[in-house]
Amino acid sequence: MTSIEKKNDLEKISSDRFNFKKTIGLYTKKWIWFLLSIIFFCVLAYFQIKITIPKYGATAKIMLLSDNDGTGGANALKELSLFSENEEAAIEDEIEVMTSRTFMKDIVKKLKLNTQYFASGRVNEYELYKTNPFNVNFILSDSIADNISYSFYIDIISDTEFNFRVLEEDIPQKMTFGKNISTEYGSMVLIPREDYQGVYTTTIRVQISPVMEIATLLNSTVFVSPIAKSSKVLSIYYEDNVLQKAKDVINTVIETYNVITLEKKNIRSENTVKFIEKRIDSITYDLVNVDNNIVRYKTVNKITDVASEAGQLLASGTQNEQQIDGAKTELRKLNYMTESLGDNSSFSPIPSNLGLGDASISTLSSKYNELLRERDNKLKSAGERNPIVLELNETLRGIKQNLSSSIKNSKQSLGIQINSLQNQSTRLSSKIYAVPGQESKLRSIERKQGIKEQIYLFLLEKREEAAITLTATTPNLKIIDDAYSFGDVNMDGKILYIGAFFLGFLIPFGVIYTKDLLDTKIHNREDLQREIKNISILGEVPRLSKSDKDLVERNDRSVLSESFRIIRTNFDFIIRGREVKNYKNVIFVTSTINGEGKSFFSMNMALTLANTNKKVLLIGADIRNPQVFTKIKNIENNSELKGQGLTEFIVDKSIEVKDVISSHSINNIEIDVMYSGAIPPNPAELLMSDRLEELFDTVAADYDYVMVDTAPSMLVTDTLLISKYAGHTFYVTRAGYTEKEILNFTKEIHADNKLNGMMLVVNDVDQSNFGYGARYGYYGAPEKKGWFSRKKA
Repeated sequence: MTSIEKKNDLEKISSDRFNFKKTIGLYTKKWIWFLLSIIFFCVLAYFQIKITIPKYGATAKIMLLSDNDGTGGANALKELSLFSENEEAAIEDEIEVMTSRTFMKDIVKKLKLNTQYFASGRVNEYELYKTNPFNVNFILSDSIADNISYSFYIDIISDTEFNFRVLEEDIPQKMTFGKNISTEYGSMVLIPREDYQGVYTTTIRVQISPVMEIATLLNSTVFVSPIAKSSKVLSIYYEDNVLQKAKDVINTVIETYNVITLEKKNIRSENTVKFIEKRIDSITYDLVNVDNNIVRYKTVNKITDVASEAGQLLASGTQNEQQIDGAKTELRKLNYMTESLGDNSSFSPIPSNLGLGDASISTLSSKYNELLRERDNKLKSAGERNPIVLELNETLRGIKQNLSSSIKNSKQSLGIQINSLQNQSTRLSSKIYAVPGQESKLRSIERKQGIKEQIYLFLLEKREEAAITLTATTPNLKIIDDAYSFGDVNMDGKILYIGAFFLGFLIPFGVIYTKDLLDTKIHNREDLQREIKNISILGEVPRLSKSDKDLVERNDRSVLSESFRIIRTNFDFIIRGREVKNYKNVIFVTSTINGEGKSFFSMNMALTLANTNKKVLLIGADIRNPQVFTKIKNIENNSELKGQGLTEFIVDKSIEVKDVISSHSINNIEIDVMYSGAIPPNPAELLMSDRLEELFDTVAADYDYVMVDTAPSMLVTDTLLISKYAGHTFYVTRAGYTEKEILNFTKEIHADNKLNGMMLVVNDVDQSNFGYGARYGYYGAPEKKGWFSRKKA
């Protein structure tokens, strides 16, 4: 393996790796575009700063006060019914109110923002806010004046006169302050401000806009937002070209919102009082009806106090039951005594200590028992026929008869008493059973009475609260920070310059990156090596400027000559390691397509080989497009030069090789040339002639090198037809021209050995893209001076 092939293998390995230096070099070699782009955008930034009108931001902070903190009408309503609401949603609702177009309309009218006064500055107009020397008043109704869109120009002449123009190019009309001015909308009057102390501006432009148009603008530029989630503290922000105007707008928003909410509270309190008054009247009527129902019920049921009367009935019922039980006990005692008396024939003791209520029965019982004991004592000493005993018997029978009569009378009396008590008990029981129903009905009526009384008292309390609210309405907000300014909120000049710098850097970077990303062409030997890894690359031919010579010269130290010397040296190294049997000094030069510079390369390579005192023949074998003849004709400026050459040699067998070879001295370098000759109608068939073998056998023996400029290999078959006569083949590609995709054809013909000894060359390479040491140049080459250096010299 030769050193050139080893070098190519190393290039294959290195080409497969990411080359950071090369990637950076892709951009650094275009540094001039970065510089110009950065300068351009920095200049734009400079003018942008100069022409930008300053814009000032102002902000304020307020706290919304909840109605729950007070005792106003809203609080009363909330306690009357289901008026509860989500506090966060309430804050959002208030924000919507503060930024609504209707609300902003009031701000515009209060500050008269729809009428603007502008004075001309060095670059732009600037607004005269509260520094305008006069005011404009339309003698129209508000409904018409609020929808006017009108502008005009005023040139103040003195304290009393001015020039009036509708359009800037109109002829001025001299007018007087305070006089009516007719317009398409109606009459207007310009009134000078008494407090104006400034210097009269030459020209003032007055712009009158519809109120709702300005309100809509404020609606989209005034920002109200809570400083934190669910916070009652709101931040109000607004930007304007006039600092004082920005503050005034925010302060007026706060003031107007406060006034509106106070009015709303008063209206709500008044409506609450009216509502409560109506409810009190209604409840009073209901309460009177309930009282009347209680009176009627007690009157009908003859009750005063159900609970006390129920107690009395229970006591009476208990007493009555006791009396019934006592009477029944007496009756049982009497029945017992009746049983104890027996009949009149028998005498037995009767109970005398029963505690009967009749004293006569007790007396008779005691007398009977006493006489009976006396009889029993007499019977012990005398018989039954004893007169005393018989007398006692009669007495006992009389007492017994009286006692039976008394007992009978007592029984009858007790029966009557028991019946009476039982009837009374029945009446008491019916009354007692009716008490729960009466009590329930009365309690229901009294419950209604209590509810009505509670509502009545509650409404009286709320009426007093609402009445107090009317005289002491609390504000709906608390100002934490009045409107203050951040100052100029336009983009800082430093930031703008930094942005311009980065934009100026990114645009060329993006263009270069995109161009490189979409690039499908080769640009140097490294690109070629990445596409074709198994063919040796002899070198690169630099791109020439218009001032550079396109042919090498004797003892030339130019970049062009050095590049061909490198190719010649690399070629010598390669052929030493190759064994070529036939035509080893015959070199074909071809390319893939037309325009890749093979004729240019053929001539310069032939001159480079001849510059080493070798005998060199250059053959123009591209008989379809004979470029060699044209180039030499242009070099020698010989219009008489004939183009007889290869075509004539093949066609006319009487012509010998020496007859179609001409000698030339190009840049003091001796070289022989065989032109292509006339363009034949059948070039492919012509090149298949046996005369070509005779030609190459002859020239291969007579010359040290034979350089053959052939046709493009992919477009026509000419080169492939005669490739057997080549010992080596220089395959030319062109930087920035040859597509990577068509190099597949080069790979195919090399894989199929259709061209002998293929070696690659990259033509027209920008010196900044050279595979080795871009921008370093060639050792010993004369230094090229730039435009500035040449001017300085």
